[in-house]
Amino acid sequence: MTYFSALGNPLSGSGLPSSGVPGTAAWRALLALAVVFVLLATTGWTAVRKHDAATGPRAAALLAWEKGSFAGRRLPDPNAPAGRIARYFAGLDAAQQRTLAQRYPLVVGNLAGAPVELRYRANRTALLKARAVERERMTDRRLTDEGRQEAGRRMHRFASMLQPGRQILAFDPTGRGRAAEVFGDLEHARRVSVVVPGVDTDLLSFEKSARQYSAPVGMAASLQRQQRADAPGTRTATVAWADYTTPVGLGVDAASGQLAQDGAVRLNDFLRGLPAVSAGASPKVALFCHSYGSVVCGVAAPALPRRVTDIAVAGSPGMRVDNASELDTSARVWAMRDRDDWIADVPHMDVGGLGHGADPVAEGFGARRLSAAGAVGHTGYFVPHTRSLANFAALGTGSYDDVTCDSSDPKCSLVPEPG
Repeated sequence: MTYFSALGNPLSGSGLPSSGVPGTAAWRALLALAVVFVLLATTGWTAVRKHDAATGPRAAALLAWEKGSFAGRRLPDPNAPAGRIARYFAGLDAAQQRTLAQRYPLVVGNLAGAPVELRYRANRTALLKARAVERERMTDRRLTDEGRQEAGRRMHRFASMLQPGRQILAFDPTGRGRAAEVFGDLEHARRVSVVVPGVDTDLLSFEKSARQYSAPVGMAASLQRQQRADAPGTRTATVAWADYTTPVGLGVDAASGQLAQDGAVRLNDFLRGLPAVSAGASPKVALFCHSYGSVVCGVAAPALPRRVTDIAVAGSPGMRVDNASELDTSARVWAMRDRDDWIADVPHMDVGGLGHGADPVAEGFGARRLSAAGAVGHTGYFVPHTRSLANFAALGTGSYDDVTCDSSDPKCSLVPEPG
């Protein structure tokens, strides 16, 4: 999920220092401008192909839903608050709910406020249909060889997502696609961890066989296992939330904030739609934001629901602010970076809208700095037996006494409860 890795160091071989960038404004500006130059030289101002919400199977499903009715009543606005959607489904019996999920799977499966188990059921129906479509496309002679090969990859991805026991909370096959998956019992969890991944995340990279902990599914599954092992008495669930359009590779989209703005809106909608545990009680939520996902979390921060108690970023290019206080959130803000993470060489600045602001692991930023001992490189933070993963699990379960701080911030865990 690297997006500046193709740059290497833009000043390498220039006679200028390749690390330990001097703190003067002139040096920092020169480094930032070098990155801007490489971005423009290699990609121009062309944006990557985006998720076109106005076309595709989900758009068609939404149109049918908006024109439809059920049991003599108009169907609710799919953009209505989760509470209103929940009340609508509470007025239906189980058979009626299943009928709606079967009839409109791409709507019900992504509908905040709909019963969680019904969303899983609807998304299974949607995946079966999407798999059948891709199977036909694999032998469609009107497609190029590359098109048929991509259809094959998508077909196999959907087949994997249909494996027994998987809990797909969101699914949209439009374009590069979006998805979210739950590990654990989301309906009864008292603590929910949400993994927000970065660049190059789509349906094809939602999970990986090789380097599994660099993909959202591997990240979330690893975190949930660690939470269960470290705090077996705490009811937890973890969500691999890849339900936003990410930048593709190196490009202006990866260096700017437009896709993060869109992702932040979707993230806050998702968080507000999480089910209550019981008697209206909300679960406590921790966000684990990797790479460009930390940009999304930074943009989302001011509007986060108060149930979000912690925001932890790893391998962050910045959160589009100069310091943690500008995030305007009551949640604790934590940051970590492995010493081998190439993101350290990316200038943490904002020049002409490119770049994402100050470095979250810098002392002046004001985040609590966590140890990432054992992690290797930009995608190693969720690998088992690393201190980075153990720290994430401690935050996710609310076990703050078990946090291991970075040596530069030995008292990072000694903080008051969020306001």
